[in-house]
Amino acid sequence: MLTTFPINGFVRITDPERSRRFYEQTLGLAFDNENPYVIVFRSGNTQIIAQKVKEFVPIAATVLGWEVKDIENVVSVLRKSGVVFEKYEGMEQDELGIWKSPGGKVAWCKDPDGNILSLSEH
Repeated sequence: MLTTFPINGFVRITDPERSRRFYEQTLGLAFDNENPYVIVFRSGNTQIIAQKVKEFVPIAATVLGWEVKDIENVVSVLRKSGVVFEKYEGMEQDELGIWKSPGGKVAWCKDPDGNILSLSEH
């Protein structure tokens, strides 16, 4: 039933101005709209809805991810924009922070509120 409809992604944010700069300027997502409750960005056909909250504790797992082509290039460009890619103990990641998984390659970073974001290439 739902296979033909776009998916919306959600993150929680505590500082709307800081988050808008990160998602719009650093990651390059298209700003769509803002109201007192959310900021909406576009990434392809997907809406990313940043929910404004006073406080929250981010979970220790990926909440949003993008499938990219040429992950090494995308990571390199984002690093030049100030994105810090995470290195996880026990995982063999290269100098860019990219892990070669059995199904492809993955790299992780965090937004200003600690939400874990991923890039993958399959």
